[in-house]
Amino acid sequence: MPEPEPPEPYSSGGGLVPDDGGAIAATGAGGAMDLATSEGATLEQRSSAAAGGPQGTGPAGKPRSLWSDAWRDLRRNPIFIISGLVIVFLVIISIWPSLIASGNPLSCNLAKAQESSQPGHPFGFDGQGCDVYTRTVYGARTSVTVGVCATVGVALLGSVLGGLAGFFGGAWDAILSRVTDVFFAIPVVLGGLVLLSVVTSSTVWPVIGFMVLLGWPQLSRIARGSVITAKQNDYVQAARALGASNSRMMLRHILPNAIAPVIVVATIALGTYISLEATLSYLGVGLKPPTVSWGIDISAASQYIRNAPHMLLWPAGALAITVLAFIMLGDAVRDALDPKLR
Repeated sequence: MPEPEPPEPYSSGGGLVPDDGGAIAATGAGGAMDLATSEGATLEQRSSAAAGGPQGTGPAGKPRSLWSDAWRDLRRNPIFIISGLVIVFLVIISIWPSLIASGNPLSCNLAKAQESSQPGHPFGFDGQGCDVYTRTVYGARTSVTVGVCATVGVALLGSVLGGLAGFFGGAWDAILSRVTDVFFAIPVVLGGLVLLSVVTSSTVWPVIGFMVLLGWPQLSRIARGSVITAKQNDYVQAARALGASNSRMMLRHILPNAIAPVIVVATIALGTYISLEATLSYLGVGLKPPTVSWGIDISAASQYIRNAPHMLLWPAGALAITVLAFIMLGDAVRDALDPKLR
């Protein structure tokens, strides 16, 4: 009986291929599948590294930090982009208002008092005949300056006092807690009416000082709680066991991991301070003429709201947009830095 002939080698396309000397046969079906799997895994790793690594890692598979993850989320958040563009525009016109307003905010013509928009004066004139457009543009400088300086002062003072209280505890923590309770009991607007009513200066610094004086307890409590949480982590305990000094533990281990809540609250509070300045100026105890401020213009236009509503509309609209932009920015930063929302 004739022996059966061995099957001819074949390819996946159905055509004949020359014999490979038994290389495939020696490898076996399992070996061929393993080789294909390893090649596919290699290609996947290369593509992952080129695309920035798998989720939670950066290029070449390196783990991303909290800040890199937050920046990655912020770049994809349209609220952050819109509010950021508005804030950048406000900062630019605060530094160089002459870029979009060529007039003098203190130059007035009583003959044009309360007149509506005209060529070259799109917002009309106020009760003194001053150009509303020019005063609205120059008013951004005052509001942004007050908001930024007050926020920086509050963040620095509150973070330092609260961070030290949370780190050392004991009597220092107890005293600071009672002091913050006293400041929380003071109404902000009422405190401004009392403290700023005796100030005769027309500069922004008395208003900034008042906001720092009454605003630091909130940031202090947030910083205190964040430091207390951070110092209980294992890496801080390991650094303490290795003999790290208090200053090194605070600056290298605790501060980078406890500063995120302070940044979020400070960003949202910046818009609050801008509106507080306008409120105090409207009540007559904040900024005073000849300083150009949205609050001063709103206060002056309130008595002409029926006859010339444009006097109130533009500065009030600019104030609302500015406050909203900073609040939206703070919300976007909070969502990016909060691990619970990931």
